[in-house]
Amino acid sequence: MKQLKGNIVDIENKRIYKGEVSFKDGKIVSIVEKDHDVEHYILPGFIDAHIHIESSMLVPSEFARIAVKHGTVATVSDPHEIANVLGVKGVEFMIENGKKVPFKFNFGAPSCVPATHFESAGAVINSDDIKVLLEHTEIKYLAEMMNYPGVIYDDNEVMKKIAWAKHYNKPVDGHAPGLRGDDLTKYINAGISTDHECFTYDEALEKLQKGMKILIREGSAAKNFEALIDLLPEYFKNMMFCSDDKHPDDLILGHINTLCARAVAKGIDIFKVLQAACVNPVKHYNLDVGLLKTGDAADFVIVKDLKHFKTLQTYINGKLVFDGSKSLMPAVKFDNLNNFNCSKKKTIDFKIKTASTKIKVIEALEGQLVTNQLIETALIEEGNLISNIEKDVLKIAVVNRYSNTKPAIAFIKNIGLKEGAIASSVGHDSHNIIVVGVSDEAICKAVNLIIEHKGGICAISNTEESIVPLPVAGIMSDKDAETIGQQYAKLDKKAKQLGSTLNAPYMTLSFMGLLVIPSLKLSDKGLFDGNKFEFTALEAQLQKSSC
Repeated sequence: MKQLKGNIVDIENKRIYKGEVSFKDGKIVSIVEKDHDVEHYILPGFIDAHIHIESSMLVPSEFARIAVKHGTVATVSDPHEIANVLGVKGVEFMIENGKKVPFKFNFGAPSCVPATHFESAGAVINSDDIKVLLEHTEIKYLAEMMNYPGVIYDDNEVMKKIAWAKHYNKPVDGHAPGLRGDDLTKYINAGISTDHECFTYDEALEKLQKGMKILIREGSAAKNFEALIDLLPEYFKNMMFCSDDKHPDDLILGHINTLCARAVAKGIDIFKVLQAACVNPVKHYNLDVGLLKTGDAADFVIVKDLKHFKTLQTYINGKLVFDGSKSLMPAVKFDNLNNFNCSKKKTIDFKIKTASTKIKVIEALEGQLVTNQLIETALIEEGNLISNIEKDVLKIAVVNRYSNTKPAIAFIKNIGLKEGAIASSVGHDSHNIIVVGVSDEAICKAVNLIIEHKGGICAISNTEESIVPLPVAGIMSDKDAETIGQQYAKLDKKAKQLGSTLNAPYMTLSFMGLLVIPSLKLSDKGLFDGNKFEFTALEAQLQKSSC
């Protein structure tokens, strides 16, 4: 039997009292009021209610070693990224790797692999595969249904996947940015219960009023905390916190604990904040995670105060996994697996001709996954459309990494490069190679560096080539968190030295191929209008032929 004294935070009964927690064999035996002079607080562990572990560039076991330092004891994890590369085999890798550490990963069955039929992925997960996955106790839910047009228009495969989730009595996660009105009502009535893609207060409010659970997301690229946090005081029983996608350097600095600190700083009631951070994910997803009650799993954290939430200790199933200075989780050995089958490219592959004086341009937005569509004057050199550095309209390309096909070419604004190129094989959702550069030569060099290493993120200057290899499925490192975090931070700095003004240039870049987020994106098959959900021409205005 172990005992810990502290100020017990009883979220359900909205009280804090001096007490002692006793636990044995991974379970809480008793919680009693007991006077003492200890100043720290004991509360349930934090839960990230929606995250793609792969976006941390860490395998699950390495992610866990960092997350527990911030008091996180569990995640609701969508293995959608690796599934798009390796299918069910990739999902199984995540589950098995996660089992090797004392951390509570709760994986979903990826509902959209590929995300759309407008792109080339490395695998397909159909409704029969979903059924098999949902049969497993390790699979807690049907992961985000990004194909919301498929729900609205009753696509047969989409509806079969949702039906299997209902059959096994498991929640269905949503993904419907900007969806409102009657279409939203139909989406919800199909059985979809959450959404983490709200980017305005009014959108989130409508979804809450119609019965959805809304996740406040604060990732490395998409940041919706400020837009949505004012809803928490009234709707705290139906809201949760999540990261969605979090790069390793950001994860090292903080996790869900930082969102709690920001919410408390805004004057929001501590119990409402912790309801969203600790309790709601457990109840919604039926997680085997303790909530600091007698008989529960001994999953809890000790924090210095209820203002900054600095973690002093983290316990999972009664085991100390963070002692205030270092993670006590072991490093895990694993075999790398990948799917990378394209050959190196030539500069001429990135040339594109047009008869138009005007072109459609993707406008990347800081802190958002949504983009705008702009119309810009084309800059043409010897018949080839080229980057306009002065106007920050740069050439972007997506290269199919699963087979040898012609790259898709478009243009993007707000990346900000003045020199060289940046590229990545982390390209949501199919994880083809995505690149932006000031010249065709730099673009080609960056792409070939990624191909040579069979995955990674890189920066190309006039004098130097730098890469962080990602040998696990081309999207994750086989290194520890500190190593990959430092490598990523250095590369991020290089991208900014090349001129990028974005807070997270590589994370932003990775979402420019995410077709299910409006409005203008680029897949390996071409420029895509996310509002109309169809391909669109690069040309905005074709020149009239002379008579």
